[in-house]
Amino acid sequence: MRFFVTGASGWIGSAVVPELLQAGHEVVGLARSDASAERIAALGAAVRRGGLDDLDGLAAGAAESDGVVHLGYNHDFSRMAEAAQTDLAAVTAMGAALEGSDRPLLIASGTLGLAPGRVATEADDADPASHPRIATAQAALAMAERGVRSIVVRFAPTVHGSGDPGFVSVLVKTALESGVSGYVGDGSNRWPAVHRLDAARLVRLAMEGAPAGSVLHATAEDGVPAIQIAEAIGRALGLETASVAPEHFDWLGQFFAADIPASSALTRERLAWEPAGPGLIEELEAGVYSPPETRRIAPVV
Repeated sequence: MRFFVTGASGWIGSAVVPELLQAGHEVVGLARSDASAERIAALGAAVRRGGLDDLDGLAAGAAESDGVVHLGYNHDFSRMAEAAQTDLAAVTAMGAALEGSDRPLLIASGTLGLAPGRVATEADDADPASHPRIATAQAALAMAERGVRSIVVRFAPTVHGSGDPGFVSVLVKTALESGVSGYVGDGSNRWPAVHRLDAARLVRLAMEGAPAGSVLHATAEDGVPAIQIAEAIGRALGLETASVAPEHFDWLGQFFAADIPASSALTRERLAWEPAGPGLIEELEAGVYSPPETRRIAPVV
């Protein structure tokens, strides 16, 4: 099949593209810049130039495909409302192009804030007030009634691996700058995690066989205690570990202090998805997130 992928040069997208290609599919990746186009071409995919605000281009890309993987998003936290509006318009345009075809439209969402304090499942409904992006997921799921095989994949807040630019990298940077690897309170709050390659494989399985209206969880570990994350960072960097105030982490503090475990039991059952990559603690202790000058053992590859 020929899949149109937005965010193809991004952290998750650049793993999804080779996963799809290796399974025998064709991929056309959306590229906003020359640099993105070069990265997508280097992965072996065709390139379609344009951005998420080019609604006609997105609709054309969807119409010419056998399905869409929508991973592109502006993660600038200072412009969350604007980013969510752009995302909703993009999904609406691509969904309209697929109406009545039963072709898949997979979009990315998250487990962050889904059910604080308890283990969230795929059956939990997200509260639109928890994040502006939730409205897009709800709109996509509603497209199942209009002949679109819509799929929402809720990714763990930590999709880890070598080169990860996300939350864990910020925790490591904060530890290096402050001289302490911190956690909030007693550190018992839990963060779900998934290896980048496991997440990519789930996307491929979903595109190949998930039914319309599916909600899936890309979480290999339901919830890693924050204190274990901090201790692993401390061991890898040779720093002490201590309880700190949320402000220690600046903007990340409110997220890292949250207890947000999420299960993927239903996803595994439905798609026979079995995560095989190393866990978050394993990668931290192997030095995957550590600057080269601080690494004491070889990283996991």
